[in-house]
Amino acid sequence: MMPPDALSIARELLRCPSVTPADAGALGVIEALLKGAGFDVRRITFSEAGVADIDNLHARIGTSGPHIAFAGHTDVVPPGDEAAWTRGAFSGDVVDGLLYGRGAVDMKGGIACGVAAALDYLAAHGGQPGKDGNGSISFLITGDEEDIAVNGTVKLMQWADARGEKFDHCVLGEPSNVEELGDCIKIGRRGSQSGTLYVDGVQGHVAYPHRASNPVPDIAALITALVSEPLDQGSAQFQPSNLEFTSVDVGNPAANVIPGQARARFNIRFNDHHNQQSLRALVEARVAAASGHRIRTRIVWEPSNADVFLTEPGPFTDLVAAAVEEVTGRRPELSTGGGTSDARFIKDYCQVIEFGLVGRTMHQIDERVPVADLEKLTRVYRGVLDRYFA
Repeated sequence: MMPPDALSIARELLRCPSVTPADAGALGVIEALLKGAGFDVRRITFSEAGVADIDNLHARIGTSGPHIAFAGHTDVVPPGDEAAWTRGAFSGDVVDGLLYGRGAVDMKGGIACGVAAALDYLAAHGGQPGKDGNGSISFLITGDEEDIAVNGTVKLMQWADARGEKFDHCVLGEPSNVEELGDCIKIGRRGSQSGTLYVDGVQGHVAYPHRASNPVPDIAALITALVSEPLDQGSAQFQPSNLEFTSVDVGNPAANVIPGQARARFNIRFNDHHNQQSLRALVEARVAAASGHRIRTRIVWEPSNADVFLTEPGPFTDLVAAAVEEVTGRRPELSTGGGTSDARFIKDYCQVIEFGLVGRTMHQIDERVPVADLEKLTRVYRGVLDRYFA
């Protein structure tokens, strides 16, 4: 019997309304397919006070190296106004060669391609991952990526490491391509750090400014100081870090009152010139220098698990790029652009790259993917496995 193709797997996954943190049966679809192919499948639930419990899946076939993993997430963002969808948000309908559904691109479609490629490869090789039975294939699938990501991949990797699992390489099936399948492999991501800048003043009547200390012009001066000087000039693989203010507030509904405090929230996307500690120290030093001895200010940093990561170009990136080029005819750019992903948790255990579908419609109404792209991505992943175990 022929193994299922990516389209049939994706349609089954899309019909599971797994809006984070709900699983809605999505992991069960993957579990059944992989168990049927001989994988040892484990379902693990992780907990954290104050947040929802999350189901995760680890599956492996083979007991030796080399060991390649496919990683991803089955949770999706809410569909928004479902009445605005051309097809049902969880229908898995195919219309004019396009598969519709929340998660079609981000990233149930990518998972479906990884599973289909692995099953096809195993069927062609007597159910064994590599030549002479050597080698291993794993799947690392979480239901906690679209939210705060505390009970997902970060704990799944810790759990696997504690069991003695050693991964050599990982392909994360996030929608890495920008315009066309094959245009981009993500080999890194900038880190993310948020914080709030506070300036304390003295509240008072606007008619008596000498009796008050207005924090508004002071925070405006500090904002100008922070954004006027670059954090760095970029690095060999990364664009420059950037600090962006996203809100400024004084909490003052009255026009005739000088507020007692002003605050401004910001987010920094930082490259490999920094880690979180050095970045915080740099920003705090610049605020202190701009404040002098007059402005009373402080920064409250938000917790962050989004550090920078980079997989240096080398044999593994060359292998994946060759598989991409063979199927798409394009030599993909090795990119570090975009937001954060779960690769930041995987990079501490093995080399990881991201290659998946085209992300143009992710998180949108009518999220959709061409069926032809599902077929091509499956062939790319199959090409990766062929080369990996050659």
